[in-house]
Amino acid sequence: MTDHAPDPKVTDTSLRIDRSGTDAAVKLFNSTLKAHSPEVSATKAKKFGTLYVAEGHMLAMRRYIDVIIAYSVGNPLMYLFAMGVGLASLVDANSAGAFGVSYMTFIAPALLVSAAVMTAAGEFTYVIMDGFKWRRTFYGPLATAITPYQISQGLQLAVTGRILAQSIVYLLIVIAFGATASPWVWLSVLVATLAGTAFGFPLMAYAASLEEERGQFQLVNRFIVMPLFLFSGTFFPLTSLPWFLQWIGWISPIWHGTELSRVLSYGYDEPLWLSAVHVMYLVALTILGWHFSRRIFARRLEG
Repeated sequence: MTDHAPDPKVTDTSLRIDRSGTDAAVKLFNSTLKAHSPEVSATKAKKFGTLYVAEGHMLAMRRYIDVIIAYSVGNPLMYLFAMGVGLASLVDANSAGAFGVSYMTFIAPALLVSAAVMTAAGEFTYVIMDGFKWRRTFYGPLATAITPYQISQGLQLAVTGRILAQSIVYLLIVIAFGATASPWVWLSVLVATLAGTAFGFPLMAYAASLEEERGQFQLVNRFIVMPLFLFSGTFFPLTSLPWFLQWIGWISPIWHGTELSRVLSYGYDEPLWLSAVHVMYLVALTILGWHFSRRIFARRLEG
């Protein structure tokens, strides 16, 4: 058996082909993964910083996505079965026509809005303390061109997105229960989200002003969130409450959101000017909360 030495010309040609192919692959890889210059990265951060922060919070929510899904689905099912099916059968049997619609149809918009507000109460309290004090997650983005304003707005955008998605799921379950009677009912999702921001953004500003958490958030839930839930015309018209309790509804985002949602859900009879007041009140609270949150974030993160 005769061994043949490799042809030097063939070997050299093969090496050149291999080397040229490798160089082309490296160039393609480098062009694909080439990092932006600091100037470009800073420009992008200044332009899209709010979206980057919101994306980070959305990704963080994936760690407890099972809890979010369980709350978004389990909460409406539990309330609608307990209040809309169990209690409603008793109310409808003994107070036929008292609400103009079935009791389930009456309370469904209130439960939708209340769920949005309660979610805002959870996301705009402990998360804020975690960012400033416990894990100090708000300080990391400051190493980039992202500003305190964008950190504040990014969190608000992420939580607003969660409230919106949750409200859509809630409404789908309400529709499945047959507790709506208007083609405008889909707008109640936006109303519920607005009610959530009207309560959550000012609460976020308050939470951001706290240096330590010594049970203040538990007090907020016990003495603000729950009274608003119970005394905002959720289960019965606000006018059925004693006069000295009705003022709670007048200042409550839950009541304003609930009244609007009832108009959209089943054509609740309400003067147009009062519906306009509901919208303006919720928008005003949202804007004020957004403004003061930005200022407090800037003071603490830049101080």
